[in-house]
Amino acid sequence: MSTSNRSPYHHGALRPALIAAARALLDEGGPDAVGLREAARRVGVSATATYRHFKDKEALLAALAVEGFHEFDAALAAAESDPNPLSTMGAAYVDFALAKPGMFRLMFSPLLAARRGDEELLAAANAAFATLARGVGARADAPPSAGIPPAAIAAWSLVHGFAHLVLDGVLPKSEAETFKRAILAPPADEPSARRQGRPDMAEEPR
Repeated sequence: MSTSNRSPYHHGALRPALIAAARALLDEGGPDAVGLREAARRVGVSATATYRHFKDKEALLAALAVEGFHEFDAALAAAESDPNPLSTMGAAYVDFALAKPGMFRLMFSPLLAARRGDEELLAAANAAFATLARGVGARADAPPSAGIPPAAIAAWSLVHGFAHLVLDGVLPKSEAETFKRAILAPPADEPSARRQGRPDMAEEPR
């Protein structure tokens, strides 16, 4: 019997193939470009075959976001042991966003809040956030906390906002490296007591 019309993908092989195809779509056109039908077409299977692994487009996007958070966590963790983790991890955060804009936008889209019941996605996201919090905690000597420390929120807001300003064209990408070094460089004249105690740069009111 001829097998020329059979799909080369079987069970466990189809899911990663669909994710890889969706990743290519994401890189080409961002989250809006990803779809089950187009991913199936690129893989060479019928659209109905995708439903064995993903019940809808959002499930496929969630699988992509899981990949992204694992890669993001690895990038942050690589910078965690630096003597100035706050600055180095901030640079890693921005570099990730600029190198993988489609993935970055997907990871921090409303998808994360909409799929709170997706244990795999939440575990991947929480692992990355925990790495960021550890880096800030090492700098700020913050006590352990069940939630994200305020210092981590402040650092996160700074680098996240900066990354979006560049991605959205508000700040020129050609000057992103210069801006990044300027805003993330640890101040040379920062008093040692404050350097060890708190990450904020503002003087306390007197």
